[in-house]
Amino acid sequence: MSYFDAASAAPLHPVARQALLASLDDGWADPARLYREGRKARMLLDAAREAAAEAVGCRADELVFTPSGTRAVHTGVAGALAGRRRVGRHLIVSAVEHSSVLHSAEVFEAAGGEVTQVPVDRTGAVAPSGYEGALRADTALAVLQSANHEVGTVQPVAEVAQVCRAAGVPLLVDAAQSLGWGPVEGDWSLLAASAHKWGGPSGVGLLVVRKGVRFAPQGPADERESGRAPGFENIPAVVAAVASLRAVRAEAAQEALRLRELTERIRTRVPRLVPDVEVVGDPRRRLPGVVTFSCLYVDGETLLHELDREGFAVSSGSSCTSSTLTPSHVLKAMGVLSEGNVRVSLPPGTAGEDVERFLDVLPGVVAGVREKLGAPASAAVAEEDVTVVDALGRRCPIPVIELAKAFPGVPVGGTVRVLSDDEAARLDIPAWCEMRGQEYLGEEPADGGTAYLVRRLG
Repeated sequence: MSYFDAASAAPLHPVARQALLASLDDGWADPARLYREGRKARMLLDAAREAAAEAVGCRADELVFTPSGTRAVHTGVAGALAGRRRVGRHLIVSAVEHSSVLHSAEVFEAAGGEVTQVPVDRTGAVAPSGYEGALRADTALAVLQSANHEVGTVQPVAEVAQVCRAAGVPLLVDAAQSLGWGPVEGDWSLLAASAHKWGGPSGVGLLVVRKGVRFAPQGPADERESGRAPGFENIPAVVAAVASLRAVRAEAAQEALRLRELTERIRTRVPRLVPDVEVVGDPRRRLPGVVTFSCLYVDGETLLHELDREGFAVSSGSSCTSSTLTPSHVLKAMGVLSEGNVRVSLPPGTAGEDVERFLDVLPGVVAGVREKLGAPASAAVAEEDVTVVDALGRRCPIPVIELAKAFPGVPVGGTVRVLSDDEAARLDIPAWCEMRGQEYLGEEPADGGTAYLVRRLG
């Protein structure tokens, strides 16, 4: 099996495995106790904290270990908002943040707070001016990911941090996807990260709160981890997490160059090998190992299953692979195609031969899925007028497939009404128009769903 889903969880680094096993004998006791075994555990925990702080670029007493990256985000957002309650009840996030951030924002909003989502461009990047424009006198906190988890786009954290600092607003950075590649630049105030993203064991997160940032931990008080991460520390896992962080950092510069070359192969060759594909995300400011593309006329879940049968583990932001059948909020915010979405995220050490085999297999897999779904083989021009495509009750990617089938019979200047009750159509039909060079006229209510209007330009 070729594992191409490192953005979800990187394989356990050999150094992490060694450190975990080695620390099991000395890291099991309570580090708060003064007897010998407790002192051994405390020494391991303190050494890990010092090493982690050095890797992050902060003071050791600013960093705590949490039970997960998600918990680090939740704790960081809630504590910063509570600590600045007197300033106001306004939170700023980007539209493409990880679900842990958006869920924290939902809880805050339900409790009476206000949330502003800063939009992104078609590559998935925010503009610093977007954050500057969203800042208000009552803004308590701003949040921005260092790099996007679905499409790999690197965000302008340093510039946004400068804007926030000038306004006196702390910026929390979700660095889960990037910390293994290097420290986060800029004058940020809080930072969260997750060990299993860089090859550490699952169940370990980092939360950094800079000195001077007003912070009020929420929930019952606990004396451990500065009161910010209650519960007994999993010291062997913490030691393994930090050991793997140091190890991947030592290899990061060389490995980044190698993975960029491999992902560039995919970015360049997939559109040549597979018709009707959109490669998404910033082509330059992106994580080394992540490349994402979407295939027209393909069911995302079926595509992932077929690739799994061929020996490739990949992930998707397609609406077809989610239990809610709604498009990925990241792809939706970017305004790109969601159907048939594939995220390839290469872990360190990925062999070039595996990438070549993926490129050999992919065209046949996509063609096979399209054939099963009855996708159009070509976009030949015809002159018969077709005005209505009824795709009510049919799920992604069928509405777009039916549109493509009908389109050759529409005269130039003609309008097509696509009837659909699938939420994904709201994203995928405009994306199809952009890919095909046709004009999307908008939507209007229709019996049983929505009518999406498309005009043929050529």
